Amino acid sequence: MVRLWLSLLLLAGAAIADEHDHVYEVDEEVVLWMNTVGPYSNQQERYTYFSLPFCRGKKESIGHYHETMGEELLGVELDFSGLDIKFRTNFPRTVYCKVTLTEADVNTFVYAVTNQYSYQMYLDDMPIWGMVGEVDRKTTPPTYKLYTHKKLDVGYNGKQVVDVNLTSDGLVEIRKGAELEFSYEVNWQSSPMVFHDRFEKYLDPSFFQHRIHWFSIFNSFMMVVFLVGLVWMILVRTLKKDYARYKKDESIDDLDGDLGDEYGWKQVHGDVFRAPPMPLLFASLIGSGYHVFAVTIITTVLAIVGEFYTERGSLLSAAIFVYAASSPVNGFAGGSMYARFGGTNWIKQALFGAFLLPSLICGVAFLINFVAIYYHAARAIPFTIMLIVPVICIAVILPLTIVGTVLGRNMSGVGDYPCRSDKSGSDQFGTHK
Repeated sequence: MVRLWLSLLLLAGAAIADEHDHVYEVDEEVVLWMNTVGPYSNQQERYTYFSLPFCRGKKESIGHYHETMGEELLGVELDFSGLDIKFRTNFPRTVYCKVTLTEADVNTFVYAVTNQYSYQMYLDDMPIWGMVGEVDRKTTPPTYKLYTHKKLDVGYNGKQVVDVNLTSDGLVEIRKGAELEFSYEVNWQSSPMVFHDRFEKYLDPSFFQHRIHWFSIFNSFMMVVFLVGLVWMILVRTLKKDYARYKKDESIDDLDGDLGDEYGWKQVHGDVFRAPPMPLLFASLIGSGYHVFAVTIITTVLAIVGEFYTERGSLLSAAIFVYAASSPVNGFAGGSMYARFGGTNWIKQALFGAFLLPSLICGVAFLINFVAIYYHAARAIPFTIMLIVPVICIAVILPLTIVGTVLGRNMSGVGDYPCRSDKSGSDQFGTHK
């Protein structure tokens, strides 16, 4: 019995060591995933890799599960290449499949090569790019050739993969009846690169070659702050007397008598803080604006501090999480403004504010997704996965928005305006009352 439990523990430990914790033992399988293929000049037009008449390796196919919610919503569906790759085990040039081209296959490959199709693969979550083929224009008519050999140079440090490079070779002319032999080769080599820095090469190195003049940036920033503060002080001193004249406790007759010599915004001072014709919609839009601003700032800070580029869909997952968690900002801003306008149907306003922006985004996304499904695009999202967003809106965003609305009405729901507010519109400029 003890031996049985020890065997199960050993098997569980072996199953844990994979691409999800990025730790491998010698001769352990390293999965090569095939992602998408599409025009190199248009990275948004992507199709599944095996939508082209490529063939798979001999290994049994395995399924890919999504690691993040953002990966699901981005429509990332990886296909197993079927290639046998072992950690720190070199593989010589090996033919893994053969294909005899039909007329339909020829037309498909020629179209892909003409439009400069490129494909993307993943090895231990590290992206790899390659071209489908190339056009030889030295001949008349031009010859279309296909790359049939993939050479992978993989770097390792200890028990982790830290670098991978692809070399495409084996150009073969695309013609009907031709028998293509697809092959691959894997060479492992030790690398001094540490695992934490393995994604640094995917960043743009040309930007970091130039020295950043931090002193000039700080000097400009302080100059802007000084000028803004100076202008603010001048405006406050100038408008302080006007605010004192337009207090609510002043009589309307005195104000109307003084307006004869006024000009500009002073003639409509009573309309500045007057409730708009549609206060519920206006307050919901303002609350959504505050919400989006907060999400942008927080997500930007997280992107600077964290490393969202190392995982597929992590940036979208973080943005959705921040948007849901910061929903009280929407409720507080919208609910307090609606209360200051004299609105009483605050539950309706909270519902409208919570679903305003998500419903617009989901409506556009659903429409685009139906078009992607029609054209068999790789980024098409299954309908069941798209239901995640409505569930988040109902279960998380709505309750937090209601909490923010209640806080906003109680803490900042009373309008403390510096001047009197008219109940109807002013006709100083010909506007209706």
